[in-house]
Amino acid sequence: MTDDPHPPPPGARWRALLPDLAPWRSSRDFRLLWTAGLVTSFGTFLTMVALPLQIKELTGSALAVGAIGAVELVPLIVFGLYGGALADAVDRRKLILLTEVGLGLLSALLLANSLLPDPMLWPLYVVAALTSALTGLQRPAIDSITVRIVPHDQLTAAAALSSIRWQLSAVAGPSLAGVVVAYAGLPFAYGLDLLTFAVSVLLGLGLAPAAPAHDAEQPSLRAIAEGARYAWRRKELLGTYAVDMAAMLFAFPNAIFPFLADELDAPWSLGLMYAAGSVGSIAVSLTSGWASRVHRHGRMVVLSAALWGAAMAVAGWLPSVWLVLLCLAVAGGADMVSGLFRSTMWNQTIPDELRGRLAGIELLSYATGPQLGQVRAGGMAGLVGVRASVWAGGLACVASIGLLALTLPKLMAYDARTDEHARRVRERREAAGARAADSAAA
Repeated sequence: MTDDPHPPPPGARWRALLPDLAPWRSSRDFRLLWTAGLVTSFGTFLTMVALPLQIKELTGSALAVGAIGAVELVPLIVFGLYGGALADAVDRRKLILLTEVGLGLLSALLLANSLLPDPMLWPLYVVAALTSALTGLQRPAIDSITVRIVPHDQLTAAAALSSIRWQLSAVAGPSLAGVVVAYAGLPFAYGLDLLTFAVSVLLGLGLAPAAPAHDAEQPSLRAIAEGARYAWRRKELLGTYAVDMAAMLFAFPNAIFPFLADELDAPWSLGLMYAAGSVGSIAVSLTSGWASRVHRHGRMVVLSAALWGAAMAVAGWLPSVWLVLLCLAVAGGADMVSGLFRSTMWNQTIPDELRGRLAGIELLSYATGPQLGQVRAGGMAGLVGVRASVWAGGLACVASIGLLALTLPKLMAYDARTDEHARRVRERREAAGARAADSAAA
């Protein structure tokens, strides 16, 4: 055997695992959006910790704290669907900025209420509901603008970089929030959140306009239904929603982590249990360079969702808390892989004029799956025990993913190189880029 005349330089294989920074280098708008998201997400996590803590201090009731989820869910679903239609009909940059300003004003209300001699309870629920509504309006616009500001072949890398931003915030944000609230107080936490929104808006002002298509349909029930019909016709897209819903429904046991920690005689591990999934996700994101070279995205979605369920099933059997934490980290990494390729499929194949509405449907599945999973885990734990709830849910997840793989052949056969929808979107983007270059040259 002859030696390779052009051997790779030392360390090249390891560097190939590192995140692909191409979107960061090629797109100024992506850099602005990524940085703004990092800044504002830290502030959001501050409020996510401070708000329930303030309700606890005012009421002393676990039920009152839990009611936050109830007041947030419906606005997120309703306004998420409407926000998707709105994102297809208006300038997405303007929608992002206006909702960001609105979210900042809500943080200002929380700050003002916390500074009262006797802070009131009801504004906290009102702000929680309005924040959820504005998030529902904003999220589809953010999700759908990425496909415009990042080259088509860099969308997987962009999804990985966005995940790194989110996971860093998910790990560091709550930790910082705990310190800030404990040592500086609730008003300071709300004030920091307000400041992060101000910085985010300033960064967002630098984004290029993202005007809708000239024939964009105005937001309406008919427009939302059109997006739903398109999703229904695209069985591979429908499969990604179904796989994600099944994984969250059967194998999302976060609600019973406090009880699992007690059964393992390790109450000290509760915080680690909540953080383990994010640690796994970060590990995958930081070694995601390989993902841009994968083309069979549907198979990766299915396999990683099955691994998520299997890791949860093993976690329910193991007697060692450290092995349980390892399984939770593996599950988090698998969920990251699934999310990465789901996002790539959506961004590479959905026409721009429908992207907002489909992002609203994605938000619907993203929001309801974990909520239903919490109910499933808690209810089953009450019937058969905590450990059984975890491992049985994991096995049910694997079985349901296997059934979906058998009934959705288009999902398993999806190949980004040959898929007609991906090819059509790629050709439209190339044509638009050519027209823009011609106009600039003229």
